[in-house]
Amino acid sequence: MRSWSMPVGRLFGVDVRLHLTFFLLPMFIYWTEYSANKGNANGSRDLALAGIILACVAAHECGHMFAARRFGLIPKAVILLPLTGVTLYDEPRSEKSQTPALLWQREIRLALAGPLVNLTLACLAAAVISGTGRDYELWKWPFLSARNLPRSLVWANLYLAILNLIPAYPLDGGRVLRAMFSRTLDLSAATRRAVSISTAIAMVLIFAGPFSDLWLTMVGVVIFFAAQLEERALVFQSVLDNVRLEEVMLTDFATLSPADTLEDALEKAVHSLQDDFPVVRGSDMVGVISRQRILDALRAEGNGYVQAVMNKIFEVSMRQESLSSAFRKLTARNSSIIPVVEDQRLIGIVTLQNLMHSMALLAESRKLQRDETES
Repeated sequence: MRSWSMPVGRLFGVDVRLHLTFFLLPMFIYWTEYSANKGNANGSRDLALAGIILACVAAHECGHMFAARRFGLIPKAVILLPLTGVTLYDEPRSEKSQTPALLWQREIRLALAGPLVNLTLACLAAAVISGTGRDYELWKWPFLSARNLPRSLVWANLYLAILNLIPAYPLDGGRVLRAMFSRTLDLSAATRRAVSISTAIAMVLIFAGPFSDLWLTMVGVVIFFAAQLEERALVFQSVLDNVRLEEVMLTDFATLSPADTLEDALEKAVHSLQDDFPVVRGSDMVGVISRQRILDALRAEGNGYVQAVMNKIFEVSMRQESLSSAFRKLTARNSSIIPVVEDQRLIGIVTLQNLMHSMALLAESRKLQRDETES
């Protein structure tokens, strides 16, 4: 998610990220407007049209997020693509044990929420435009054009509502298709089948675009990237749920003493690859401290002792806990290190840095193993 997207803020407490493929949209709009108007294009209007589409996509995803909260799904992040979005949820264990019939009902309701928001906005925009008394030629082709932004606002919402009903995962129609597959397959297999169908649909649209409408090519590219993004998220979730901390924890690590001075601690940190350190007194762990915290304390207060600036409130985990459990503990306290203990004895550490590195390798390894099995 992080390698192909950039943060743009938070919406209702949810991280919002912009997928890098979104920057294809303003270039695509500029090129199509330039070609359609025989070399005349208006850069500011083209950017405004891209902004309208982005706002419509964001509204669509808000509809999904509000509906998801009613089912106990907690949105973690939303990634905005050129013509759709992908919302990542933290699903409670009680939800994971639901029957296929209940999951089917939930997916249908979630799928309808986004298009309904866009249809509502399209109707409101059309009503407001009609109320102004000006003729914006709502039914004149091309419906989506930078030369008529009010008309484009109406049709951008209509197009997004229709687009998301295509049975291509992760579009809303594709989510219903996956839910249908999940009645007879496990969720992982159902997702892979839905992604395969989506990839086929994307290829057809990409190659059909040059012979009919180039917007079809853009839709195909977006569906392809969105499907790959969802498949990647599925692999990572599998790693989170099934890999134990003992498989990825660091067992060869440096520790600090509360009696160490900050200058001594910084000297140890210089000769270590760790960014975070457990603070140990005898056989007891009494705190954690980061390299950055050591530097900040030295700059602000000069040399002192680790005990005075270490964080004394921290989470610990057992070696059999899953990576998803570790992630929840890290995010709950906005921490970057979790000590792993056994019989109240420190046996390893898991840092956010090594967790992300291990997850990436494990996800790639599982994807390769799955591809070999399927071939």
